Amino acid sequence: MSFLIVSGLSGSGKTIALQALEDTGFYCIDNLPAALLPHFAGLLAEMNGGAIVNAAIGLDVRNRAFLADLPKSLNELHTRGIHYRIIFLEAEDSILIKRFKETRRKHPMLDEQTPLVEAIHMEKKLLEPLSFDAALRIDTTRTTANELRTQVRNFARGEETAGLTLLFESFGYKHGTPLDADYVFDVRCLPNPYWQTELRQFTGLDKPVVQFLEKNDEVKLMCDEIRGFLEKWLPRFEREDRTYLTIAIGCTGGQHRSVYLVQKLAEYFSGKSIKTQVRHRELK
Repeated sequence: MSFLIVSGLSGSGKTIALQALEDTGFYCIDNLPAALLPHFAGLLAEMNGGAIVNAAIGLDVRNRAFLADLPKSLNELHTRGIHYRIIFLEAEDSILIKRFKETRRKHPMLDEQTPLVEAIHMEKKLLEPLSFDAALRIDTTRTTANELRTQVRNFARGEETAGLTLLFESFGYKHGTPLDADYVFDVRCLPNPYWQTELRQFTGLDKPVVQFLEKNDEVKLMCDEIRGFLEKWLPRFEREDRTYLTIAIGCTGGQHRSVYLVQKLAEYFSGKSIKTQVRHRELK
């Protein structure tokens, strides 16, 4: 049985994530009181005939009267031998505020004395334990609904097989650092194809940019050292029972250097029979 807990900030896309899991075959319940987690998971684990194999629970601050029970409930899951994973969704404050204004929904922490920005910060504090314990964190600031569904489905499918999955993500610093990255590598010190007028229209996926970067020894050294760092420490993450690791590579605009390095690193690790995924945040 794959047992997932879906949590995150209000407006970050938890409903979409649960719907994606439901489409994948998960039995989903939204807003289950935290105190009932062990009982519900135990029922699923004891069911005869395997009628329900995979399940996902939505848990957030709408449940705040029960959040104090969460550490005890999670410890009880461990005691019962029930393996669970947490998916945590988040986004930048400005984007969450914009989404609430567009949908005219009321934030669950909002009242007459609490402005929306403060409500979001209070929510982050309440959900910190889930955020820190998440197997997968997704920053939906610049993620479309379809991209979010794909990420959640890929994670759910990865749960069915043993081993660590690496997500390599390119991004542009001028658009902000991804909130969901486990490691962030800054490659803005490398030669920038953007300043070559004839290369500006291309990306790190295109042959002219690839040839330009591969001629530079610094680019190769950066790639080798990131690869060496990951190879050294990945076994430690696997021993800690991590199943998902996000490595973000950033350049100025997220079009050339970061894209090239993400492709090279993903190609290398997939060649080592490690499950890899690629996301180019700024390439649409």
